[in-house]
Amino acid sequence: MDFHPTEEQAAAAGLAAQIFGDLATHDRLGAAGTGSDAELWKALTTAGLTAAVEDVGLLGLVLLLEEQGRTTAQVPYAATCVYGILALTRHGTDEQRARLLPALSSGDAVATGAFPDRGRITTSPDGRLTGGAPAVPWLREATHVLVPDGTGALWLVRTDASGVRTEPVETTAPWSAGRLTLTGAEAERVGGEGAYADVLAVARTAFAGLQAGVCAGSLARAVEYTSTREQFGRPLSTNQGVMLRAADAYMDTEAIRVTAYEAAWRMDEDLPAGEHALTAAWWASEAGKRVVHAGQHLHGGMGADLDHPVHRHFLWGRQLDAYLGCGSELLAELGAVLSDDAPEGDAA
Repeated sequence: MDFHPTEEQAAAAGLAAQIFGDLATHDRLGAAGTGSDAELWKALTTAGLTAAVEDVGLLGLVLLLEEQGRTTAQVPYAATCVYGILALTRHGTDEQRARLLPALSSGDAVATGAFPDRGRITTSPDGRLTGGAPAVPWLREATHVLVPDGTGALWLVRTDASGVRTEPVETTAPWSAGRLTLTGAEAERVGGEGAYADVLAVARTAFAGLQAGVCAGSLARAVEYTSTREQFGRPLSTNQGVMLRAADAYMDTEAIRVTAYEAAWRMDEDLPAGEHALTAAWWASEAGKRVVHAGQHLHGGMGADLDHPVHRHFLWGRQLDAYLGCGSELLAELGAVLSDDAPEGDAA
């Protein structure tokens, strides 16, 4: 395994850090509400950071999403890259890639996904979709939504197509989410057998990378606050309880990061990575919520202020926890995968 970024990946991550740092400020994030920041989205796409995902791979995307998570930047970057650019790059036909990738790369089109599959959508013999999903992130911004049906097939649906209805839904984090309802909607097939499992693994890994950034940002704010806030004549950071809580949060954040890196690297190398993506998702879900709770707790009374910047990290961390899935469910799925892979006679 080699987690060292390539020159291209490092350059892209550095540029992303600069753009997010300059534009994803607390005041701008507050002004964006639950929608995306159009100026920030334009800056990212103009800088080529959406198109770059085709070249830097999944590990490069994880690095980029870490930078987004540090600032909780309000743009549909993860969704468009995972359910649009990478899904089509890995599973689209030549015609689909030629037709759809330019608009997704330029930001003129925005993609999201109704993932994971909960068996709510069915496909008619003529390829029309019926069913829905209760909460799809960034659906209100999306021009396309990637939808798995009950058989595991993947379909790409235009949100302005006949038979497609979207309604606003408020979630824990301000992700411009919506309820998707399909009534005989036209769609085009993306990929074949195994495409759903692959895109789900990519999504779990990418959103785990986003969670690593959210946690790193929360912890950085907590360290800064406790290092400057004094109690009884000395910084809060000198208290043993504070140091231990911050150290635990740091170790949790590193566990999320390294498991996401490993899963991404394996997928870029075309190695089996389903259980590694599940491991990254579990760490991001379970450890992620511990870290953002610690971030608020270490801010003391300030952490209860809904307008404080650290509260955004708390909201994003809890939303990612919910989106990636319950920890016990992820462990059960991981156990089933490992059991299936075990040699006969070793399952017990």
